[in-house]
Amino acid sequence: MPDTMSAISRAASAHTAWTPYDAGVVQLSPQRRAEDLRRLAGEEFDLVVVGGGVTGAGAALDAATRGLRVAIVEARDWASGTSSRSSKLIHGGLRYLEQLDFGLVREALQERANLLGTIAPHLVQPVSFLLPLNHRLWQRIYYGAGIAVYDVLGATLGNARGLPHQEQLTRKQARALFPSLRKDALVGAIRYWDAQVDDARFVLTLVRTAVQYGAVAASSTRALDFRRDGERVTGLLVRDLESGREIEVRAKAVIAATGVWSDDVGAMLDDPTSLRVRASKGVHIVVPRDRLHGETGLILRTETSVLFTIPWGQHWIIGTTDTEWELDRAHPAASSSDIDYVLEHVNRVLERPLSRADIEGVYAGLRPLLSGESDATSKLSREHAVVRPSPGLVLVAGGKYTTYRVMAADAVDAIRDDVPGVPASRTDRVPLLGAHGFESAWRSRGKAAARHGLDVARMEHLLHRYGTLTGELLRLIAERPELAAALPGAPEYLVAEAFYAARSEGALHLDDILTRRTRISIETEDRGTAAAESIARLVAPVLGWDEESSALEVEHYLARVEAERESQQQPDDRTADAARLGAPDVRGADVRGADVRREPHLVAVPLDADAQ
Repeated sequence: MPDTMSAISRAASAHTAWTPYDAGVVQLSPQRRAEDLRRLAGEEFDLVVVGGGVTGAGAALDAATRGLRVAIVEARDWASGTSSRSSKLIHGGLRYLEQLDFGLVREALQERANLLGTIAPHLVQPVSFLLPLNHRLWQRIYYGAGIAVYDVLGATLGNARGLPHQEQLTRKQARALFPSLRKDALVGAIRYWDAQVDDARFVLTLVRTAVQYGAVAASSTRALDFRRDGERVTGLLVRDLESGREIEVRAKAVIAATGVWSDDVGAMLDDPTSLRVRASKGVHIVVPRDRLHGETGLILRTETSVLFTIPWGQHWIIGTTDTEWELDRAHPAASSSDIDYVLEHVNRVLERPLSRADIEGVYAGLRPLLSGESDATSKLSREHAVVRPSPGLVLVAGGKYTTYRVMAADAVDAIRDDVPGVPASRTDRVPLLGAHGFESAWRSRGKAAARHGLDVARMEHLLHRYGTLTGELLRLIAERPELAAALPGAPEYLVAEAFYAARSEGALHLDDILTRRTRISIETEDRGTAAAESIARLVAPVLGWDEESSALEVEHYLARVEAERESQQQPDDRTADAARLGAPDVRGADVRGADVRREPHLVAVPLDADAQ
């Protein structure tokens, strides 16, 4: 496979240092997508991956780094489902340690070490948590012993970023770290360390890295059916939702990494698979950082779930719930009762209770859990399963975000009967784009900020989002200084980041930029409505939008925000779901219709084009 191997060689040479422009990095541009759609129609692949969440993206990278000819398709945007709506933690899972599932904890801690040290040190950052104690003796002994095992396992597995071990704290010491804690809410606390990640950006970076290693990638491309020769799956029929065109994709093997849609694979085969998945809804709220005073996160036990209060830049993320969900899987809705649950439980320990007026954003995600005998979703398995329901087809489901790489490697291993000679996985040693040279770039961030006329905090923001690919944004700003301005209504982000999202990061719609390339939709009180129109004007030349298309993008986004706000006023899941479905999906004929569909824009956009 000379083409694939030369791509691997190019990728390796492109990441030897942090150059100002990282000129060798493949861009997920509209032009690239058009070319990849042509390749989907014209080539035969060793493997096609269905599903652009963390597991699917991980499988595409795993296969590409093994030298396979691989393609990945996603019906909506990269990470548009579960993988952008998590608690954004990379952790071993103290909960599983309590259940004596040492194997799962050990596996997760190994992956945490890989992510912090080699794979994505720019995207995965250490974060500490306080575990408040209500009993002076037995809780300190019980939880302290558990966290000690956690620390020992983490250390022996090669914690490359040197996470500190637990600290036993008095009440006074704990409240010094988190002054917003009520004095009577604890008698002491234990502080321990894990890690966090911007889940959507991590998935996007997986996809971009897979493309750098030769993969074909097409979002907004829905799998309609399998193609078969007898019992053997030989490919897919897919539809490009941007143009309506249907494409036959030929492949020796297909991996379905479709999360909460896994049961639909059996329907496409006309034969239910042995792997059954149930959806558990988790709801989080986002509040401004100044609403709580603390230097660390909190972890609280509730009757049905674990509730985290997580520092998130200039915000706090608080959640989650854990309830069964059987309604719309594409857009799970948070109800008023979900929000009340989160507020009620976090307020039990806060000196100044939070109210709905403090909430900037709310998001709901669905965890794909392997079905078991218990009716309680919190007791279903977080472990993953890989099955081969038909020759040429592998289905992977379950698991947790932290162990995505293990799931992906197991799924690619399972295609060996269909693609003989597949070598072993190597992704535990493969840095993602932006990772190589990150530590050096971080140490020199002050000088880089001064050189480019930015403050250090802004440079740190960029480095934690793009790693050494920050050079690409700095080049844009040097050539178009107006891109250095802050986005209206979202001062944490530069105009350049929205432009780069469309030009280089595969964003096809306004919602992609506001919800996943940035987190403006949950980090601003207006949920991104102030920035929507200016961003649409900015990226219209890149994405080939005319005035009507731009207006439709803004109209859709505003309708989505309104529908989500309405759903969050409803008392239960069914009424919330009905309200959320009031805003149709921007992809496909739901909004645009045949008369306004267009082919991806194929003309390069000059850097001096109007950015306003």
